[in-house]
Order: sequence, then structure tokens, then C-alpha cells
Amino acid sequence: MRWDNLSAPPDEGIPDGAAPATPPLPLALPGAIARTFDTPGFAGMTFYEVRAKSIINRVPGTSRVPFEWTINPYRGCSHACKYCFARNTHTYLDLDAGADFDRKVIVKVNAGELVRRELAAPRWRGAHIAMGTNVDCYQRAEGRYRLMPPIIEALRDFANPFSILTKGTLILRDLPPLRQAAEVTRVGISYSVGFVDEELWRAVEPGTPSPRRRLDAVRQLTDAGFEVGVLMAPILPGLSDDDESIDATVAAIAASGATSVTPLALHLRPGAREWYAQWLAREFPQLVPRYRQLYRAGAYAPQAYQRELTARVRMAARRHGLDRGERGDNRRLPEPPSAAPAEQLTLL
Repeated sequence: MRWDNLSAPPDEGIPDGAAPATPPLPLALPGAIARTFDTPGFAGMTFYEVRAKSIINRVPGTSRVPFEWTINPYRGCSHACKYCFARNTHTYLDLDAGADFDRKVIVKVNAGELVRRELAAPRWRGAHIAMGTNVDCYQRAEGRYRLMPPIIEALRDFANPFSILTKGTLILRDLPPLRQAAEVTRVGISYSVGFVDEELWRAVEPGTPSPRRRLDAVRQLTDAGFEVGVLMAPILPGLSDDDESIDATVAAIAASGATSVTPLALHLRPGAREWYAQWLAREFPQLVPRYRQLYRAGAYAPQAYQRELTARVRMAARRHGLDRGERGDNRRLPEPPSAAPAEQLTLL
């Protein structure tokens, strides 16, 4: 999706805790309002507030995902995951897929009102809507902008089925409207936890809550009555794909009360590929030859590697009493594609 459906919001004053900000605007957002904040959690970050013209987006037909519609209230993500596949979307804004993606976040400040308006349109037929499938809707900015409560409330009021995939623990704030929505429609909640090694987490997912905090949130959500699936993703070759790491991660997922685990090997699309490669060469140069071999044909690891990885995760799931379920929207998550894309890319 390009960005010609965005405009600047009216400037209604600076939110509490905001510092005056005059960073240059991206060329693709000529009228956006740029904000910076004094709080330590937002140090070095800029938020570009825009008013979107539409918010419920159709997924391109070529996408290999089990849903057709999405809502993305943010673009860019302070989670700063080195591997995030959405990085390249920032280049549509004349921003880079690396540091800009982590530090320059677009905020669709009218998301809630737009969702309500579009759900009320006669042409809308109540299809399932997926959230958190591009960037995380519960990233750190959500604590300040609070875009998700009115979105959930609108979906609840129209009894429209939806699902949320997140690494954020802020979703617990929205338990009341989520429970209310679950009384009238199908609500799927999934967490992404690829590994539980804390040293690796700090290196590769520095802006996210720790894996243990995420799994604590899974427990709280299951205690609240939700069936929560865990997307064990990404599993990183040479870093979290050994038997010890897989067993420890699956054991922790099972202990959290999750109803399923779905493994997914790292994939490296353009934008993410270059950013991850720089990090890998700096932190784990000995692994560079293995990655060149695994990803020589494109964004995805070979099918044989993916199948073997999935088999080992499933064996661990059986050992820990967590057999992968197939029912419920919260478990209908993207699977590895049947064939790797044909693009020819280089790693380093």
C-alpha cells in the first residue's frame, strides 16, 4: 500500500509530555505533524501524526496469508526487531528500512473513528479482520496514543470477527473491551515468541517485552478465558534452531497455558535482509557463510530445512503436552510458503 491516502491531522495542541519537534518531514508526508517526547522510552524517536483516509485494507491476492483484511494503525515499529519483514514498507515514505523504521513511526490518529465509519458502510460484509500482521499494534507508542481501544470497541459494537498478533504486553490493558467483543463475535489472540534466551532477545528484539513477560501475558489472557496460540517465530538459524533452544521454548510456551504452537523459520525479505545481514556480520560473523547458503535462492530457507524444523518443534510439543490445534482464528497463522520466491538476493 502506498501513502496517498494520508493527510495531516489538525494541530490541536501538543499531547502531555511532548517536546517541541521540528524534524524534517518525509517527502511522502508533506503535511504530517511531527512529535518528539521527553520521556526516556521515546528517546531518539519521532512520531508523524496523520489522518488516514481509509483504515481497513484488503490484503493483496498474491499474499500467502489466511486472511483478506487488515487494520494497521501504525507504520514503523519501536520493537526494532532486526528481522522484521515489514521494514521495506518504510521506503515507500522516502525513509530507510533500517534505523528510520525503528525510530520514525507513523501514527494514524483517526484510526478508531475510521474503523467505525467503514464497518457501518453498506458494502462491508463483516469479514474477519487481522491486526498486528504488519507492525505491532501494541508497540510502545500505543501506551501514549491509545488507538486500539476505540478500534476494538468499534469491532465489538458491529460484532465483527477479528484477531490480534502481538509481542506487546499492553494488550492486557484492553482486556475489558476484548472480553466484551468475545461475547458477540470471534476474537483470536496470538503471541509471537520465537525463543526464550534472554541474551539473544536483547540482541535481536531490543524494543520488545522479554519472552518471559510475553508468556506471562499469555497466562493472564488464558486465565481470562481466551484461547491463545503462540507463533514460534522467527526461529533463527544457528542461534535458536538447536534442540536445546527449541525444547526450552516449547516447554515455556506449554507452561504459559497456550493452546497451540506454530513454528516459522526466519525469512528475510528485501529491507529486512540487508538490516539483519549487517547485524549478523557484526555480532555473529561466523554464521555468515551458513546464511549465505540457506538464503542463496531468496527470502526463504530451503523447504527441507523448514520441514525438519517443524518436525522437531512438533515432537517437542508432544513431549510437553502441547499438540498443535487447528480450530479457531487465533491459530490460523501464516505458514511457510510452498515454494521459495524466485528473487535473487545477496546476504552481505
